[in-house]
Amino acid sequence: MGKEKVFEFLKKNTMVIVLIIVLGFFSWRTDGAILLPMNVSNLISQNAYVFILATGMLLCILTGGNIDLSVGSVVCFVGAVGALLMVNFGVPTWAAIAIMVLIGTAIGAFQGFWIAFVRIPPFIVTLAGMLAFRGLSNVVLNGLTVSIKDETTFVNLFGGGADCYIPDYFSDGKLNMTCLFGGILAVVVLVGLNIYGRIKKTKSGYDVEPIWAFGFKIILIAAALLAFSYKLAQHKGIPTVLIWVLVVVIIYAYITSNTTTGRYFYAVGGNEKATKLSGIDTNKVYFLAYMNMGFLAALAGMVTIARLTSAQPTYGQNYEMDAIGSCFIGGASAYGGIGTVPGVIVGAVLMGVINLGMSLMGVDANMQKVVKGVVLLAAVIFDVVSKRGGKMIVKN
Repeated sequence: MGKEKVFEFLKKNTMVIVLIIVLGFFSWRTDGAILLPMNVSNLISQNAYVFILATGMLLCILTGGNIDLSVGSVVCFVGAVGALLMVNFGVPTWAAIAIMVLIGTAIGAFQGFWIAFVRIPPFIVTLAGMLAFRGLSNVVLNGLTVSIKDETTFVNLFGGGADCYIPDYFSDGKLNMTCLFGGILAVVVLVGLNIYGRIKKTKSGYDVEPIWAFGFKIILIAAALLAFSYKLAQHKGIPTVLIWVLVVVIIYAYITSNTTTGRYFYAVGGNEKATKLSGIDTNKVYFLAYMNMGFLAALAGMVTIARLTSAQPTYGQNYEMDAIGSCFIGGASAYGGIGTVPGVIVGAVLMGVINLGMSLMGVDANMQKVVKGVVLLAAVIFDVVSKRGGKMIVKN
């Protein structure tokens, strides 16, 4: 086993190793409180919006390091409109959900048009959107809070209530057996897919990672999933919102790695001119990325107001930073063309662990922002320097 292979393995799994170290540190500093079943469940519920938004943000970043600064404001605006429709106008839950999805997607398409076809820089368009939709949220809500506690169907569907957990069909009175069985099934499926993928690549003549690295990755994934499901089983089981997160992650992981459309995002970020010369409509790729971001922002908006059982003009602040940070920490390149959905999820979990760990330690909110900023900068520095072969300073 050569040093180069070991270095390559460490480079690919840097954030996973960092996550383990950070989790161990906070476990030590909080006397294990961060690993309590209730806190593990809260980690999912409180950061569900990050997983959803970061998945959509990845597609924007893949097109060339572009970002969407408006997602936090869109989350707030969509949630505000939905809450008013259900509470003040008596619109049925399913109709309100459909309208919220349409509004979010329309906003994404509107911004995508200016970015993709008029070629106004994404930073400018989405910065304008961030200001405009934050202002519209205040106008729609008239600066007030709208409670949706009585909209039980909506709240339970999107995981906002105290009982928003998948029912346990095999209860033994102590552990949530449905959750445990779900974790075991997830392990079997993931291990099977990884083995199948390795066999398929080997038969096709592609390079594959060393067997020791592959085995270590499989064992690590299996152990993490089993430990995670066991912790949830000790609390109340599988949170409803986790189902939404899993659906988004699975669908977009498949799209980005197994479809032609998914590969277009990587191609545009890698070399837009070459992609255009190959016959791919790069304008449509940009448009799709931002329209999709609007759609996922609508879903995140529904998850947010369901968890907080209300809509406020201040909701969604700094959501865009959490999503962007999760992408870069999870291995997405600042130049585009590189990044995966699983990597983004690792980045989002790391951000969530840092937030939860510092909160349990009683760290000041301002210092928490400092730490997250340093972590984000460190991740981008690592990405940029590693692409130069370890050279920190660029010579003229």
